[in-house]
Amino acid sequence: MFRESLRGIRVLDFTHIVAGPVCTMTLADLGADVVKVEPLTGEIGRRVGPPWLDDQSVISLSVNRNKRSLAIDLKSLDGKRALRRMISRADVLVESFRPGVMRALGLGHASLSAINPALVYCSISAFGQESPARDRPGVDGVMQAVTGLMSTLGHPDSGPAKVQVPVADMVTGYLAAIAVLAALREVRDGKRGQHLDVSLYNATIMLQQVSFASFLTSATEPKPLGSAAPYAAPNEALRTADGWIMVAAYDPKRWAALCRALDAPGLPSDPRFATNADRVAHRTALRTELNRLFSRRTTASWLEILPARDILCAPVAGYREVVESEEYRSSGVETTAGGVRMPGFVLGPSQPAGPPDRPAPRPGQHSAAVLAEYGLSEAEVARLDDRGVIGDHHRRPDAAAS
Repeated sequence: MFRESLRGIRVLDFTHIVAGPVCTMTLADLGADVVKVEPLTGEIGRRVGPPWLDDQSVISLSVNRNKRSLAIDLKSLDGKRALRRMISRADVLVESFRPGVMRALGLGHASLSAINPALVYCSISAFGQESPARDRPGVDGVMQAVTGLMSTLGHPDSGPAKVQVPVADMVTGYLAAIAVLAALREVRDGKRGQHLDVSLYNATIMLQQVSFASFLTSATEPKPLGSAAPYAAPNEALRTADGWIMVAAYDPKRWAALCRALDAPGLPSDPRFATNADRVAHRTALRTELNRLFSRRTTASWLEILPARDILCAPVAGYREVVESEEYRSSGVETTAGGVRMPGFVLGPSQPAGPPDRPAPRPGQHSAAVLAEYGLSEAEVARLDDRGVIGDHHRRPDAAAS
């Protein structure tokens, strides 16, 4: 069962915002014990919003489930000593500071691999540890711009558009988790740990595999096409009498079936629309004609007619329609952690149910317990607490809110 796959693996999570937390959340979902190491006031992602739930960022809550939190002063000598002791017992460390920050803190890969040769050390940054642009900061929107993704979005007559989902962050987190799993496998086979260099830049380029392969072959810049695919037509959203419907009917048999469903016998014989390549070349004219034909019926009507002819289609749904749909309700994709509903880690409804997801922790919620588990004595933990080196949510006046 996947939720138990990484049981016994200890992960120290020095990440913030979205990309790094998605990586470590994935490892936690697979059963690893993930300790979120953050400043005494909490990492910066906790302040990103709206929306908010009980004064907490829902964005942060959604990418930090199944973790525990250690709030600690990373700049203090006592804090660094405690962390190095923990790292000597850890299997994985994931960090998402700018290149050089962890080294300046005395927690760079070279230093830590000397005390724990099996440590898998994953660095997530905007451009990579060795890139000429390594010192440049970068967030999801910047990555969508600099990697060309933004130039492909929107409509031909619109300005640059952005995928609202932080897609660069998300794909980077998932790819980083894959890299960690591969490195753990090598450690299990007796090899040393390694330093993984995962960048948002490379991940977002990799996300555009098909588009870049097409460009590198043809030297033709992709253009914004709205909902359309550059390689096939019709394969886009079309206007109906009361909304929109996504239709993919570029296969020859489906194109012919669509023309029959539309009662448009002249379309197949039109030389502009004879083949997929012809239809791509004359996409604007094709879209105009199809919009005219589709506007004669409602979306619901077309959703009855087209599937009966094996024509691929779907309503262009908003989020409310998605979560109320039969497909969503039967998918098993939704989980709840600490009162926050969100997509969970699920590969299909046939996957065996695992333990319930645990909510994202408050800053320092598990500081004392985590340090004890990593070998610090009760007196040592108390001394760190007395000196203000660690924060423990349960010792604060607002602890009952958790």
